[in-house]
Amino acid sequence: MGTTSGDPESASSDSDSGPDIDTSVFEYRDLEEIHKEIQETYLADDRPWVIGYSGGKDSTTTLQLIWYAISELSKEQLDKPIYVISSDTLVETPKIVNHITSTLDKINEYAEKEDLPFEAHKVYPDVSDSFFVNLIGRGYPAPNQTFRWCTDRLKIDPADNFILDKVSEHGEVIVTLGARKAESATREQVMNLHSIEGSNLSRHSKFANAFVFTPIEDWIVDDVWDYLLQVECPWGKDNRDLAALYQEADDECPMVIDTSTPSCGNSRFGCWTCTVVEEDKAMENMIDAGDDWMEPLLEFRDLLKRTQNPEKKPKFREMKGRRFGDIREKTNGGEGIIPRTYKLEFRKHLLRKLLETEKEVNERKDADEEYLDLIRDAELKEIRRLWREEEADWEDSVPRIYNDVMGEHLDWIQDDLGSFSAEEAEILEEVASKHDVPPKLVKRLLDVELRHHGMKRRASIYNKIDGVFKEDWRTTAEVVEDFDGEDADDWEYDIKYEELT
Repeated sequence: MGTTSGDPESASSDSDSGPDIDTSVFEYRDLEEIHKEIQETYLADDRPWVIGYSGGKDSTTTLQLIWYAISELSKEQLDKPIYVISSDTLVETPKIVNHITSTLDKINEYAEKEDLPFEAHKVYPDVSDSFFVNLIGRGYPAPNQTFRWCTDRLKIDPADNFILDKVSEHGEVIVTLGARKAESATREQVMNLHSIEGSNLSRHSKFANAFVFTPIEDWIVDDVWDYLLQVECPWGKDNRDLAALYQEADDECPMVIDTSTPSCGNSRFGCWTCTVVEEDKAMENMIDAGDDWMEPLLEFRDLLKRTQNPEKKPKFREMKGRRFGDIREKTNGGEGIIPRTYKLEFRKHLLRKLLETEKEVNERKDADEEYLDLIRDAELKEIRRLWREEEADWEDSVPRIYNDVMGEHLDWIQDDLGSFSAEEAEILEEVASKHDVPPKLVKRLLDVELRHHGMKRRASIYNKIDGVFKEDWRTTAEVVEDFDGEDADDWEYDIKYEELT
């Protein structure tokens, strides 16, 4: 086979030749045969393709194979779009974000120059689903192996929404992934379960009108790297740069479209906030390699990781649940109270630390580099709304913390949820304490009334008031009396313990 140049000016989409590669490294199949299978699958119907691209080795290999195979077809045959999507969780490791962003830009640039039907898009989580809105706004504890609340919200849902949008537009779609059976026994089992006999396609695990194509499902890791290091990237990138990223990061986070896909490897090539693994070796390796501006990111991530210490959880987490305000007892062999969401005071500390981290990171970076936003303005405003609605934050803490750290004002909406202020909160605290009534209970009831004020139909207010009263409003000391082995002091948030040393 002849050589296909990565230069768009010299590449020919009408050529019937592929990249010059020693196909003997692929013992089970010839590369030309793989191209033919891709072409036949593409030409078999009018269903558009959606390629999941994570920036890692498997998705890059898949995209390259498809690019070369499609470029061998005639212009008349290129009659349906191929969408390339990448999920940006908004907390990706900055170096990985730069790699993916530049790749997507190159894909669009070269596709236009070569008149190929590729369109690259980033997909993002909704503001309400973002990592920091859930962690700091709602108080979700840092994710772990048993409570990995981030995967669905940050990765699966944005990709699903894109797929559903294209299903709505075209009727059916084919989702193309770099999944390999050799990734894990579970992955192989799931792929075999959804396969369609006599077809290159599999059923999508979630959507009836979407099908899955996995052109490298039988490849092993060595095949992937042999291919990438022998075949020139057709959109102008250098695969050796990708190999260098792996040397730093050790592993990747694949494009995730369902819960059977492993979210991450044993080390990290993805979110800088990830606490599912014990250590972030990827970020440590990048820092050791000279990217010392990332040190504040690692310190913030390690701060979150330390909150998972079972003995220290009561310091940072509420007894009460967020939704129903109930208190639950451990049932899996342990004794005592289940720690729930992060306490508001600790969340305030996390927000301050996050903003300080953003400032320090950008001060350490070169002056000509783009400013790195760790948290977006829309997220800050959503956190503010949640604290005011759910936590009776009359002090309006988010603007105050932001102004203290960043030294500037955002375009905050004034009195969007009512007119109660820090001064009124202080007066209420005094009055409530005299009458032995929980101040937050009174705040919450007043907030319910204020939000329903002026409505023509106020029937729902009774359910809201009833819900507030049904919450557990006992003091910490009163609760621990009913639980053996619990100490009220363990549940008190100590401002001196904020650094978790």
